[in-house]
Amino acid sequence: MSEQTTQSQRSVVVAGAGMAGVQTAVALREQGFTGTVTLIGAEPHQPYDRPPLSKAVLLGKAEGSAFDVDFESLGIDLRLGREVLGVRVADRELDTEAGPVPYDVLVLATGAEPIRLPGVEGVPGVHLLRTLDDAERLRPVLARQHDIVVVGAGWIGAEFATAAREAGCAVTVVEAADRPLAGALPAEVAAPMAAWYADSGAVLRTNTRVAGVEPGAVILDDGSRVPAGAVVVGIGARPATAWLAGSGIELGAHGEVVADDRLRTSVPDVYAVGDCASFPSGRYGERLLVHHWDNALQGPRTVAADILGQTPAVYDPVPYFWSEQFGRFVQYAGHHAAADTTLWRGDPSGPAWSVCWLRDDRLVALLAVGRPRDLAQGRRLIEAGTPMNTELMTDPARALKAATA
Repeated sequence: MSEQTTQSQRSVVVAGAGMAGVQTAVALREQGFTGTVTLIGAEPHQPYDRPPLSKAVLLGKAEGSAFDVDFESLGIDLRLGREVLGVRVADRELDTEAGPVPYDVLVLATGAEPIRLPGVEGVPGVHLLRTLDDAERLRPVLARQHDIVVVGAGWIGAEFATAAREAGCAVTVVEAADRPLAGALPAEVAAPMAAWYADSGAVLRTNTRVAGVEPGAVILDDGSRVPAGAVVVGIGARPATAWLAGSGIELGAHGEVVADDRLRTSVPDVYAVGDCASFPSGRYGERLLVHHWDNALQGPRTVAADILGQTPAVYDPVPYFWSEQFGRFVQYAGHHAAADTTLWRGDPSGPAWSVCWLRDDRLVALLAVGRPRDLAQGRRLIEAGTPMNTELMTDPARALKAATA
C-alpha cells in the first residue's frame, strides 16, 4: 500500500475550534494531507478570532470575528456545539456530548479558560470576557454607560478598561498586586503603565482585593464599597484540560499538556498546540507555556508537518504578543526571565519607548510601546542571537539593527 493511500485512509480529529484548532486543520490541507479532518468546537458559533472581542466586537463596531476559512471547500468536517468530555487513548476514541469520535491522530487544541473570582458564582452582573457570547452580553452594558469595576490589571483587564472608557463608562480597576501586569513584567517596567489608567480617566486601585459583590456594588477588602453596574473579571486563565484527567496524557504543573519540541504529547499520535500546551524551548532553556495568539498561529504548522511525516524543525519560536490599551500599542517579543541586563530606549513617561532584556550581550526579549520598528528589528535579532553593543542600544534615535556588536 502506498504512503498516499495509507494517508488518505487516516483520520485526524482536532479537539478545539479556536485559532490553534482551525489553523491545524487548515495547515493539514495546505501541506497535502488527504485523509479526513474533523474539527470539534464546544461553541455553536462559526470559529472566530478572539482579539477583536475586547475591542471592535465589544464596542459594537463589528458583529463578530469569524475566521475567513471555507471549511467545506477544504473538506474539513466542522462539528460545533459539542463539548469534549474525555479521551480513551487505548481505543483511540474522543468522547463528546454527541457520542464518541474515533481517530487515528488526535490534536488537543482546547485553549485556556478564564479563572473565576471565588464567591461570586451566580451573582448577577458579574462577567468574564473570553467568548463571543461574553462580548455580546457586555456590549449593552457598555452602551448604557454603567459604572464598571474591572478585577485584575493584566492584559485583558487593561484592554477592557480601555474599551469601557471609550464607551463613556466610569471605570475602577482593582488589582491585588502593587502594579498592573505584575504577572507579566518586572516592577520597574510595569510601573510607568500605572499612569496610563489615570490619564484615561480610569481609577486604578492596587494592593486591593475584592471581598464580595452585591447588587450594584463591589466590596473591597478594606471595607469600602465601589458602585458597580457590572463587574468584569480578568484575573488570568488556565489551560482547559480538566477533561483529560485519567486519560494517561501527561499534564504539567499548571495543568497544561506537556508537549515535546514537535508538539507531540506523552501518548503516541496525540499532539497538543496553543494555550493548552507547554513546550521545551532550547533558546530559553526552559519549558514555556504561552497564552498568546501568535503561538496558536505558529504551532499548527509544526503539528501538521509532523503528522505528515515531514520531520519539521523543532518548535522553538520567539514568543510574541501585542495589546492595545489606553491609546497605546504595546508589543512584546521573547522571554525575559533569564536576562542579566535591562536597557531602556526612550523615556517611559513619554508616548514611545522600549525596554530591552539581554543575556551575555544577546537580546532575549523586548517590550515596545509605540515603537513597532524596535519590535520588528528586535524580534529578528532575538531569533538570530546577534551580539549587541549595549552602549549604542540606549540611543532611541539609532535603529536597533544598527546597534550590533
